[in-house]
Amino acid sequence: MVTRSPAVISTSGLTRDFYLKGRTQASGAPFRLRAVDKVSLEINAAESVGLIGESGCGKTTLSRLLLQLTRPTAGSILFRGQDIAHFSKAERLDFRRSVQPVFQDPFASLSPRMRVGRIVSEPLRSTTSLRRPEIKARVDDVLRQVGLDPRDARRFPAEFSGGQRQRIAIARALVSEPQLIILDEAVSSQDVSIRAQILNLLQDIRKQREVAYLFITHDLSTLRVLCDRIYVMYLGCVVETGTAETVFREPRHPYTRALLNAWLPPDPARARNKKTIGKDVADIFNQPPGCRFHPRCDLVMPQCDQQVPALRELEPGQKVACHLYEQGITSKEKSR
Repeated sequence: MVTRSPAVISTSGLTRDFYLKGRTQASGAPFRLRAVDKVSLEINAAESVGLIGESGCGKTTLSRLLLQLTRPTAGSILFRGQDIAHFSKAERLDFRRSVQPVFQDPFASLSPRMRVGRIVSEPLRSTTSLRRPEIKARVDDVLRQVGLDPRDARRFPAEFSGGQRQRIAIARALVSEPQLIILDEAVSSQDVSIRAQILNLLQDIRKQREVAYLFITHDLSTLRVLCDRIYVMYLGCVVETGTAETVFREPRHPYTRALLNAWLPPDPARARNKKTIGKDVADIFNQPPGCRFHPRCDLVMPQCDQQVPALRELEPGQKVACHLYEQGITSKEKSR
């Protein structure tokens, strides 16, 4: 019997609340904003996972929780099967080396006062005891791998274009030989040609290093190219998850279908039902009871504003949180 290795990272019931100063509830209690609500996800070794949703849905807060940049209010995060809340100092350093970020803005995420070599080597300096020649060799190697010259290590970020700066950010993430890289809108600030180059680079790196990705983006095209599985978030909750092929071919949740209908497909001849999300945009400060999508859903039912739908498995690998499926309504019937 083959024993399955634990996921690189997984969460169970992960929740993050914020209490806003100057705002109170009707009872006089501090105003609570639930940015992430009982999220459970899993990223396996060498797997590319996408996370998509509108602005304000909790994607970036979730990434900060995974990176340990903010603490969860409830729930757990497991790294290779071990709860990181109970890690020793050495285990935390190992986690820092193994889980690295690439942020959206390459102009803000790189210090203008540091040379590229120093920037790229920071993860090694803060989490290892490698000597200077070993660090230099690692930096030279990753700069080559991202398409830069080792001599660029002596230059400052201001001497590079936006696309080159993002390559530097990717090199910084790679230098500690991580198992998981979390990319938060990492190509959204680039033009189309540079974006394609960065995506091709990330695919090559994944094949060569067998590194896992969590790719957070608004761009469905990026997910289709890069990801094996997709999580769809709405107002802090995961409403659908499945393989990229399944989600694109047969989206189940009304919100997922609306996102896909708003996207310009690569093949214009392929007709879609162009029914998009109606009514006002989501208000993160006034989250509705029951299903959070129900004020904007054209398929709303009586129980939608009273009961929170459970994330249930419809077929192996695909789950959806929607009362439609509790009523036995099929995908074809609900799309009529």
